[in-house]
Amino acid sequence: MDILTHIDEHIGHIQINRAERKNALTSAMYQTIADTLKHYDANDDVRVILMHGLPDMFCAGNDLQDFLQNPVTDNDAPVVQFLFALRDLKKPLVMAVNGIAVGVGVTMLMHADYVVAADDSKFQLPFINLALCPEAGSSLLLTQRAGYLRAAELLMFGEFFNVTTAHELGIVSRVMPHIEVLRHAQHQARHLAEKSPAAMRATKSLLKAHNTDALRAALDAELHAFGTLLQGPDSREAMTAFFEKRKPSFS
Repeated sequence: MDILTHIDEHIGHIQINRAERKNALTSAMYQTIADTLKHYDANDDVRVILMHGLPDMFCAGNDLQDFLQNPVTDNDAPVVQFLFALRDLKKPLVMAVNGIAVGVGVTMLMHADYVVAADDSKFQLPFINLALCPEAGSSLLLTQRAGYLRAAELLMFGEFFNVTTAHELGIVSRVMPHIEVLRHAQHQARHLAEKSPAAMRATKSLLKAHNTDALRAALDAELHAFGTLLQGPDSREAMTAFFEKRKPSFS
């Protein structure tokens, strides 16, 4: 199974489990995670959601081959349902990051309420390298956290950055040794689960209320721009170059 789920001690667990493709997400995986998030959010037995990858890999972003075979055509697309589920989640979301987080593997973190990452983890927002634009509301959320210039640097150059930078920019809450990450995330999830569920939902709602309309608008704008770019010649050239392991040439 590429996505493993279970409920334990009022914690709804989601694990990305696709080692052979570095936890790259397919359309089917997006749908499973989206459905699970919605199920956990509606399940009174779940008070906190914990999402993580493998011991040496969080998420390498989209599986590009699957993505090209299952393009985003409307808001019913699994990846869009996944993004909307993150955006609308009412219960606290804890994420644990080991290894590499790329693309959506980074942008999803900005929807979490607590993120712990390993001191050797690495991050990348490579959309520009595929002739695409930011997604998951990151054009808004990253700018709010990091400021315009730092957000522009990460999104316009598309280069890797380390966990120290991720922590400084507000993408990550805590940094600790690799071996302690998941254990700490589980501990924090249990700690949150011990608190009043109603008060926790109200607290999260109040924290996010001022940004609700702006995030919806940013997501809608990103989806429109992303879809337009995906159909364009630059994106086709960038992805062809990626698979051919060469530098793209844009006319």
